[in-house]
Amino acid sequence: MNDKATPCWIYRSPRQSEMYLYLSEKDDFDRLPEALMVRFGRPEPVMELLLHTGRKLARADAGLVLQELAVRGFYLQMPPEIQADLYDAEA
Repeated sequence: MNDKATPCWIYRSPRQSEMYLYLSEKDDFDRLPEALMVRFGRPEPVMELLLHTGRKLARADAGLVLQELAVRGFYLQMPPEIQADLYDAEA
């Protein structure tokens, strides 16, 4: 994969905390699966950036995001898994 910078638009889900959608074209929601859009909700714009393989992203691998953008036109970043610590409340 080349290291050319690719424009990328990032949107936040209003329905699921910490779920983000990366698009290769601004506001290009028509190519997304209907089930994804129902679960995601109305996308809220977060930022636009130039993405390249050396770019550090908080919770996604830039190379994988670029690959998905090239193949599918979008990348869905899921929330991190949250594991609750269970405890005995009566102890």
